[in-house]
Amino acid sequence: MQQTYRDILVPVDGSKNSERALEQAVEIAKRNQGKIEILNVIDIRNFSNAFGSMMDASGDVVYSSFNSVEEYLNILKEKIIKKYDFNRVRVHARFGSPRVVIANDFLRDYPIDLIVMGKTGSNPVERFLIGSVTDFVTRSASCDVIIIHQ
Repeated sequence: MQQTYRDILVPVDGSKNSERALEQAVEIAKRNQGKIEILNVIDIRNFSNAFGSMMDASGDVVYSSFNSVEEYLNILKEKIIKKYDFNRVRVHARFGSPRVVIANDFLRDYPIDLIVMGKTGSNPVERFLIGSVTDFVTRSASCDVIIIHQ
């Protein structure tokens, strides 16, 4: 029995692996008359660690980062529309822990039946200390997960 995937989540982090995953997801969506949800999760802990007390109460750094992410997501969306002639794609930016948002929160808000993601976006030290987002998602998501290896 062949599985039909119509609602596909593709988490992106700016890496080549995540963009390759997006291209593969488009092919799957086209075969199944599905749609793509592109998601970038902004990990707010990075701001508190990197900027500490330098960040002012207005959150200018966070706001600027959100705008950059939104611009990046829209560039990806336009690329998919033009390159693949595929327009059933939406973009999302969320704040939080990438692993929790991808594996749990987003799936509660949208009827996702497949997650397609790149192998990893973290370095070896991060994977050792906190584990990779990819590992967590494959163990915790309530839907199928496809990992794209380069």
